[in-house]
Amino acid sequence: MKNMEIVQGDITRLDVDAIVNAANAQLAPGGGVCGAIHRAAGPELAEACAEIGSCPTGEARITPGFDLKARHVIHAVGPVWHGGDSGEDEALAACYRNSIALADEHGLTSIAFPAISTGIYGFPPDRAAAIAVQAAGEALAEHPKVETVIFCCFDDVSAKRHEEALTAWRKRQ
Repeated sequence: MKNMEIVQGDITRLDVDAIVNAANAQLAPGGGVCGAIHRAAGPELAEACAEIGSCPTGEARITPGFDLKARHVIHAVGPVWHGGDSGEDEALAACYRNSIALADEHGLTSIAFPAISTGIYGFPPDRAAAIAVQAAGEALAEHPKVETVIFCCFDDVSAKRHEEALTAWRKRQ
């Protein structure tokens, strides 16, 4: 049974097949969730990312999880917010779709996402939550191996925002 759920907590502590890193295009250790994932995974993650090189906005790459409970890290590069008229919505949706497709390709059944692009990249959080839920729901329907999508929210405000987006999406199904 396919499942989407909201969890509040630290994404680096989740025991899932893959966690998604809100990565930068260079796949380099950064701040926010990216920095937390790199610190928890250990220095091997940065080495694996350096071997891959870069990743364009909207796309995703996969590495081992190293010291994380998650067996893999999927690095998705979200868009920087430029006001909404520069393809940001589609690029953000592509992060979720491409991450789920990559998980399916690697035979993974569970994947956890942070709120991609809502930190330093400035994407409006309410809008991002609705796009995340919609894109993940569509991708789940297309990728049979992936059974569970978790939206891991750092605080209660983000969790509430994602719960509201998920409830609204389910009503439309």
